[in-house]
Amino acid sequence: MSLFSAVPGAVVEDGVLIHTGNPMAEQRALQGGRAVAPLEDRAVLTATGEDRLSWLDSVTSQALAHLPAGQSTELLVLDPNGHIEHAAAVLDDGETTWLIVDRADAQSLLAWLTRMRFRMRVELVDATESHTVIGGTAEGVHAATSPAVSHAVPLVWEDPWPSVSAGGWAYAADEGHPGFDREWVEAIVTREEATALAARAVAGEVTVAGTLAADALRVAAWRPGWRTEVDERALPHESDWLRTSVHLNKGCYRGQETVAKVHNLGHPPRRLVALQLDGSGDLLPLPGAEVREGDRSVGVLTSVARHHEEGPIALALVRRTTDIDAVLFVETENGSITAAQEMIVPPDAGATASVPRITRLSRRARAT
Repeated sequence: MSLFSAVPGAVVEDGVLIHTGNPMAEQRALQGGRAVAPLEDRAVLTATGEDRLSWLDSVTSQALAHLPAGQSTELLVLDPNGHIEHAAAVLDDGETTWLIVDRADAQSLLAWLTRMRFRMRVELVDATESHTVIGGTAEGVHAATSPAVSHAVPLVWEDPWPSVSAGGWAYAADEGHPGFDREWVEAIVTREEATALAARAVAGEVTVAGTLAADALRVAAWRPGWRTEVDERALPHESDWLRTSVHLNKGCYRGQETVAKVHNLGHPPRRLVALQLDGSGDLLPLPGAEVREGDRSVGVLTSVARHHEEGPIALALVRRTTDIDAVLFVETENGSITAAQEMIVPPDAGATASVPRITRLSRRARAT
């Protein structure tokens, strides 16, 4: 059961606060730092031991061996063919590495990491029973969870998206990228702190927003979700995920050969696009809906949201060769609707068609 189920107007599904009655107002409050989102669809894993960072470096896509305490990043676990199997936010406090993951993926990721530990001095724990995650702007999260951020190294993960991390690469242009307008952090708090926050929300002292609001802001920022933009064929290149989750110049790891080949010699077979959906109907298409160019099936819808400014929007993975100017069609329960596309990853994505970007600081970093 959600800790926030007693909040007035709360709609809860599978133990997750979905909304509190007005998702549009919740988006505006969340974006403006006047609300926070209990992310009960997240799980928290920890790794301790002196080998934890060098070991994670060796088995994932990110360079972590020398990760400074308090610096936020994210990683991917790839299969031998470079397809995405797992994704996680990463924050180290100097003694413990904290991983924020999708709740549905937590146990399989923990099992895989445990199998890969071998003789390394690392201990892995599922900390979800004792900790949970609160998301929002830095200002909003700090105001609502000050006990949590008073940790010696604040357990607050700052989403690096869409800045290009060290060793990363960008396919989409920075100019006009909507991700730079989104500030997003996630605080790891104890269950006791979350319970106290829920009591304040019930009393009207704190405003909370559901996952519908948080996800709409993510989709509008073209931010790939840890599960939504991932299927059995997903490559990090397809979603412009080399920006924040892959270090192209680090040592060997599983799937690295495919990452390098696609980036240096080829093109990803699919590419992420943003869609402005026809909003004349009441029903939105569901993730997984077919995307067509004329009579030809060209892809699949991955994320769908109703944004407080942009209206019905979505992300979709389509064939690389899909005409960038074509009006696409998406299937719904009431038939197909039109979807105007905005290019994220260009059809010729690859090192020869891209240039490395200078890292841009988030609004939070520029303010300090």
